[in-house]
Amino acid sequence: MLVSQVIREKGGVVFTATPGESLAQAAALLHQRQVGAAVVLDAAGAVVGIISERDLVRQVALLGADALERPVSAAMTRQVIFAHPDESIDELLARMTDRRVRHLPVLNDGRLIGLVSIGDLVKRKIAETEAEARELKAYIAA
Repeated sequence: MLVSQVIREKGGVVFTATPGESLAQAAALLHQRQVGAAVVLDAAGAVVGIISERDLVRQVALLGADALERPVSAAMTRQVIFAHPDESIDELLARMTDRRVRHLPVLNDGRLIGLVSIGDLVKRKIAETEAEARELKAYIAA
């Protein structure tokens, strides 16, 4: 299965933040939307980072509650690892495991079209494996 199929099934809604928003605002967004990360966009709509629950926890652990007043730009991951719609789930799972990330923004011709989490990919991989097992059982039984 390709990333484009995952995006088609789950939808291309991506929750975003701006570099100047506070970490408290970013935390509220993640909590309200029940997501683990938001893509950070500049004024032109270009991806400049990603802010995750992990980034927020790291800042609070280092600075205490005052960290929540800092801007997203102070805590976001700037070296964003991207996915392309034509990549396979297996390719992305390997990249996410190797790079120790849980969310990948999906770009098509430089335009943000979605975000996939490791949970999204594992869910599809399990469904794919179960379908293959059913097909093999049907083949053996025939």
